[in-house]
Amino acid sequence: MGFEAPIWRGITVFRVASLGYAVSHVAQYHELLARPWVAWSVLAAMAAWTAVAARAYPRPGADRRILLALDLTIACGCLAATAMAAEPGYLRMAPPLTTTWFGGAVLAAAVVKGRLWGMCAALGHGVLDIAVRVALGLTVSAAVPRGIVLLLLAAYAVGTVVAYAAAAERRFARAVELEARTHERERLARSIHDSVLQVLAMVQRRGADIGGEAAELGRLAGEQEAALRGLIGRQDQSRDLAGPGPGGGTAGSAAGAEDLRPVLGARAGSRVTVSAPATPVLLSAHAVREVDAAVGAALANVERHCPEGTRVWLLIEDEPGAVTVTVRDDGPGMRPDRIAEAAGQGRLGLAQSIRGRLRDLGGEAVVTTAPGEGTEIELRVPH
Repeated sequence: MGFEAPIWRGITVFRVASLGYAVSHVAQYHELLARPWVAWSVLAAMAAWTAVAARAYPRPGADRRILLALDLTIACGCLAATAMAAEPGYLRMAPPLTTTWFGGAVLAAAVVKGRLWGMCAALGHGVLDIAVRVALGLTVSAAVPRGIVLLLLAAYAVGTVVAYAAAAERRFARAVELEARTHERERLARSIHDSVLQVLAMVQRRGADIGGEAAELGRLAGEQEAALRGLIGRQDQSRDLAGPGPGGGTAGSAAGAEDLRPVLGARAGSRVTVSAPATPVLLSAHAVREVDAAVGAALANVERHCPEGTRVWLLIEDEPGAVTVTVRDDGPGMRPDRIAEAAGQGRLGLAQSIRGRLRDLGGEAVVTTAPGEGTEIELRVPH
């Protein structure tokens, strides 16, 4: 049942109290009833339905739409029966037979179908109340529209509270699920660390010692070890971005931002080391994709132009006003004028794939290189 259980208990208390109020009015103005047996029959039906609703609505698996249809039908029937049971003078001294008991059906409609349905049920009560008074030849007093307005406000308030409570319960369920996933991932990570990672590390060391084909096997084992470490050690992006609720999430998550760390972290390997802050590095989804593509182009340049075994370091920094991603390798480097020369030859990887992307994001790419000194590309993107 969740959050609805106390709401149904509250509606049941309301029905019982309203039923007692209706009984007191019928007893007090009994002499103004044209057919007392009809009035007492109506009160008996109200009491019976109060008991049924108190048990049926909170029951798990109950079809509340059918219950609501019965609820509104019975409430309308009891209200309309006032025209048969009472003389015109009765409604001058007291409200219809249901008095405020009809409000229980209105509140139930607001819980089951939302505030719009609850307000429609309140308006239906008002129309039926006016019809009963007209049928008895009475004028509609100012108290009738006031009662309708109060019932409308009650339906709106209850429907709104239920909608927010349902959303909060869904967020809490997701948080519990994410927490369970985190614990399971940590358990698996410990198991993997104690077995698979250690075996891969041993294969890498032994392969390097033996040489030959075993060295190639060791290199592959090292790459798999690095990739697996990155997988099990990576922060869960959805957990980092999940906020505590309306008005309580991070500004980045509210704006639909994404965390750059897991995207670039996926590029870690035996020759690529990724260093990132402990807290989320938030950029727009488009900026994250473009930065990742620029980093991919930089790594492709290393793969294409540097000797085998060249190492690369990715450093992610979240600075005031901007995010900086540095791609540095220990390759042979190049002459600074080689960049312009390559662009003149039609090789636009650095000019377009890297600098062009950063320029479109309002940022910049700065390349620092020299023969024998490796190459460093600094990608700077404003928040």
